[in-house]
Amino acid sequence: MNIALIIPTLNAALNWKALVSGIECQSLKPDDVIVIDSSSTDGTADRARAAGFTVAEIPRDAFSHGGTRQAAAVAAPNADILIYLTQDAVPHDTDSFRHLAAAFQNPAIGAAYGRQLPRPHASAIEAHARFFNYQAVSQLRSWESRTTLGFKSIFFSNTFGAFRRDALMSVGGFAQDVNFGEDTLAVARLHRAGWKTAYVAEALVEHSHAYSIAAEFRRYREIGMLHERERWLVEEFGAADGEARRFVASELRYLSTHAPHLIPSAMLRTLAKYIAYRSGRLKGSARPHASRNLATKAQG
Repeated sequence: MNIALIIPTLNAALNWKALVSGIECQSLKPDDVIVIDSSSTDGTADRARAAGFTVAEIPRDAFSHGGTRQAAAVAAPNADILIYLTQDAVPHDTDSFRHLAAAFQNPAIGAAYGRQLPRPHASAIEAHARFFNYQAVSQLRSWESRTTLGFKSIFFSNTFGAFRRDALMSVGGFAQDVNFGEDTLAVARLHRAGWKTAYVAEALVEHSHAYSIAAEFRRYREIGMLHERERWLVEEFGAADGEARRFVASELRYLSTHAPHLIPSAMLRTLAKYIAYRSGRLKGSARPHASRNLATKAQG
């Protein structure tokens, strides 16, 4: 099984030593490590070459989350499995890649993603988001899972996620004009085409963010725009409202025990997320919707 590790980078020098150490200590070695660098100014590309990685440099304004990842997939024609890793996600132990790749021993699996642990010294708000979204029990999901899990059935993160290359290409790959949620779109198309996906709780990376309220607002506006533009996602997999309510209830319970002083901040963030999401839906409604026919054609 040929495995390519793909890492989009932009000024990754600060975290580079930890990232490379985490890759080099893996019990399963990738056959190729492809770094797509968006014209870093801190020597990231040179560091990647020095580590023996394949480097492709692109103009910073040419980057998009979907298009750049798709270009990397095209650049790895001999790979059976594409593992995507962001520059700020550090493998937690020596078997992270091995556990993730093992999911593809099941020929029905088209994609798999690992568990994200909060980074050291993460705030309680930051830590809870990881504990809620990335729990300790592995799970298989499929088209049928939408009847019980709803929108959660297509939850996926290519912060540390892998795709069977043939499966990904068979559904059109990553949407190249999408700058957010490209992994969700790909997984939704995989499920519609009959592929299964796996959440592998044993495949661990450390990755979390201390988002500002403004950053949270921008993020959730992007989510709203995606859901409006790709309305078939909500129509076929259900709205994410129920999961959002469960998250808020879980967060309040967690903070009441671990950091009650952060509850006002959490509630303000919740309000900002809601306003941002609704704003994104309104903004997205002004753009052409991706029709079901178009989504079906993308499956090839």
